[in-house]
Amino acid sequence: MNLIATFEKMSRYPMGKALFSRAVAMKAPYFTTIRPRIEELTATRCVVSMPKRRAVHNHIATVHAIAMCNLCELTMGVLAEAVTPRSMRWIPKGMSVRYLKKAETNLTGTAEWPGVAEGFKGDIVVPVKVRDTAGQIVMDADITLYLSPKK
Repeated sequence: MNLIATFEKMSRYPMGKALFSRAVAMKAPYFTTIRPRIEELTATRCVVSMPKRRAVHNHIATVHAIAMCNLCELTMGVLAEAVTPRSMRWIPKGMSVRYLKKAETNLTGTAEWPGVAEGFKGDIVVPVKVRDTAGQIVMDADITLYLSPKK
């Protein structure tokens, strides 16, 4: 069963999204530090939320920049894992970020898949936007991935 189908199936049950999110975050345990919750997962988009809590604060009690980077990387990674054909692999090469305003509330990261043909080899850029509860973009990121056929 693929990742999107598993997410859709689990989402139908109470606590399904929470359990799915926990399992995904445990794949790379560092992601558990932001307590992510996968809200949406489709063939073109992934939305992940994270609560604002003391453990992710910086010295001015807003969400730390690196916690937001963690949200971006997780959101992009879940999407990439879900939509990259099984015959291909993806490797992150870099991430450029822009901090646009203070992150003073819970946050939601949204990654949009640019669409890639099977067999493609090269770099793609996956944009991720981080919004506060008012819908304002507090950070955006461009994550560069290298895609190639598996050997």
